[in-house]
Amino acid sequence: MAEIDIFAALKTHFGFTKFKGLQEQVIRSILSNENTFVIMPTGGGKSLCYQLPALIKDGTAIVVSPLIALMKNQVDALRALSSEEGIAHVLNSSLNKTEVKQVKEDISNGITKLLYVAPESLTKEEYVNFLQSETISFVAIDEAHCISEWGHDFRPEYRNLKAIIKRIGDNIPIIGLTATATPKVQEDILKNLGIQSANTFKASFNRPNLYYEIRPKTKNVDGDIIRFVKEHEGKSGIIYCLSRKRVEELAQILQVNGIKAVPYHAGLDAKTRVKHQDMFLMEDADVVVATIAFGMGIDKPDVRFVVHNDIPKSIESYYQETGRAGRDGGEGHCLAYYSYKDIEKLEKFMSGKPVAEQEIGHALLQEVVAFAETSISRRKFILHYFGEEFDNATGEGGDMDDNMRHPKKKKEAQEEAVKLLSVVDNTNEQYKSKEIVHVLVGKVNAMIKSHRTDTQHFFGTGSNHDPAFWMALLRQLLVAGYLKKDIETYGVVKLTKTGKEYLKSPVSFMMTEDHSFKEANDDIVVVAQKGGAVADENLFKLLKSERKKVADKLKLPPFVIFQDPSLEDMALKYPINIEELSNVHGVGEGKAKKYGATFLKLIQNYVEENDVIRPDDFVVKSTGSNSALKLYIIQNVDRKLPLTDIASAKGLEMPDFIKEMEAIVYSGTKLNIDYWIDDLLDEDQQEEIHEYFLEAENDKIESAMEEFDGDYDIEELRFYRIKFISEVAN
Repeated sequence: MAEIDIFAALKTHFGFTKFKGLQEQVIRSILSNENTFVIMPTGGGKSLCYQLPALIKDGTAIVVSPLIALMKNQVDALRALSSEEGIAHVLNSSLNKTEVKQVKEDISNGITKLLYVAPESLTKEEYVNFLQSETISFVAIDEAHCISEWGHDFRPEYRNLKAIIKRIGDNIPIIGLTATATPKVQEDILKNLGIQSANTFKASFNRPNLYYEIRPKTKNVDGDIIRFVKEHEGKSGIIYCLSRKRVEELAQILQVNGIKAVPYHAGLDAKTRVKHQDMFLMEDADVVVATIAFGMGIDKPDVRFVVHNDIPKSIESYYQETGRAGRDGGEGHCLAYYSYKDIEKLEKFMSGKPVAEQEIGHALLQEVVAFAETSISRRKFILHYFGEEFDNATGEGGDMDDNMRHPKKKKEAQEEAVKLLSVVDNTNEQYKSKEIVHVLVGKVNAMIKSHRTDTQHFFGTGSNHDPAFWMALLRQLLVAGYLKKDIETYGVVKLTKTGKEYLKSPVSFMMTEDHSFKEANDDIVVVAQKGGAVADENLFKLLKSERKKVADKLKLPPFVIFQDPSLEDMALKYPINIEELSNVHGVGEGKAKKYGATFLKLIQNYVEENDVIRPDDFVVKSTGSNSALKLYIIQNVDRKLPLTDIASAKGLEMPDFIKEMEAIVYSGTKLNIDYWIDDLLDEDQQEEIHEYFLEAENDKIESAMEEFDGDYDIEELRFYRIKFISEVAN
């Protein structure tokens, strides 16, 4: 190809005058009919790499893609560039006979340059026979990581592509493209497509303009997200959630709080999905709350933030989803809320799958845990995962994450590093990280017993540190390249050459301890490190002593008046009238009226004396979607219906139902469940529990369980606590 051609073609077809990154080299490779493998992160202009050669070459290029929405997007875009409607077509199950006929005619007449197909369409005899007689310029396989079961999005139908392409014709050049692939997945793609000798082009995975941040996820995550979105007023953002239910709920909460948000998930009908997508693209909505179904092929260059309400299943997914921020090179804030509970939830989802798939899923999840808890540069961690070196001092975007902006103190860990590496060595490199940590702290499990490691001299030699310390060190030795995880054995840890050398002649190794997210599920009010609103410590102390005063006067335990999280919330929102107080976490109108007066007076005085600027927009208004359920419960408890019936009528498991009742009584509404409790507990038992709660320091069920040491089960105590709060507090 003459030099000028490819630039002229670029200008004619796409209106650009120059190529981006590796595009030009990739296109030349495809034009020379060579097998080509392209790893190019989202936003690098991956699709142009096969679109331009397809428009230049004779015949039709077949593009295999797993996502119908993405194909449609690309076909529309290509048609807009050309005078020929038939320049690009989709061939899938959604077409009727007439449409299929039209597609075939356009291909035969040399009009169609790109044919987009789902892998399963290529298995149809009629299509294969037809394509055998046509000129095929090349086959491009987009999202090629779907081939690999080691990837985060394995699709078995991708496995047969090599055989299918062979049936269509000999010597058809194969182009594999992916935006996210670990070294293991890259190797798998090449092997499976039979193109080991392909020209490989690998762009850097670094997105220097993105800022990565992880915050603990608490029960007040709604308020945290609202606050974050309001700090980015008027900017476009995407919020990812795991379930459709959470998408609907969060979108509603944002709307009620004055944010232009729309939901997006596969459960909405196609018309609504398109409408919401367009609202976001046209900026009639600022925020899309979505499941991962959203964003595939969404080309909005100015998404300014991506929030993960739930942590993703793999680093690949996280990288792809955060990669939708800041594609124009401008600001892109990537914030994820993390709590270990979410990881446990994801593990539960996997439990029904085949063992091999579970093992892989588990290994991918452990990487996510390590990423969230690590205190080293997040960018370095992600790039290491994708097999790329990064130096924070010289690399672009080196300081763009929370760990680099707010670093933890480093400490010398040479001795510990040697200890850990030698345990890996002495146990013949047969354990995963969890077992290695067990061996160091001296904890036995079945696997360690079966290898008789617990009888070895080094067993328990690291018991002077806790498991979290060793896990942090192990993760940092991995990133530093002294250890590697063997993927074929689902994450068994091995020494690298560097690691073996380090054992022979150790040098200084500085480590930082991981972040602890143990408290993430409690009601702490979490706020950004950059001076958002932090619960006001001084006010909190004053409110606590006021609560003690009121409690003593009424001879009640303090928690009956207001629980701690409610006081913390008051110290965050500074309510000064009954209505504002009813909006505080765990306080309803009943409670606000009954106990609120002295607290409101105290806050009012405090605000005036200290010139506090009250955050009027911080009152997280609730959607009221729960109020129908609450009403239903109150009415049916009044009718003395069995609680099991009320719960099952609303499809609730008992623990969730009890939670709903707790919310009702804690916010100040009475519920008389004597009719239920009298069947459960006799008079003496009730008196015993009543006495306990009257004198207890707190109302935590764990403390009560400890006190009664198995005399009562958790549900009995929770039921009685509802009765107690209802009678004594309300």
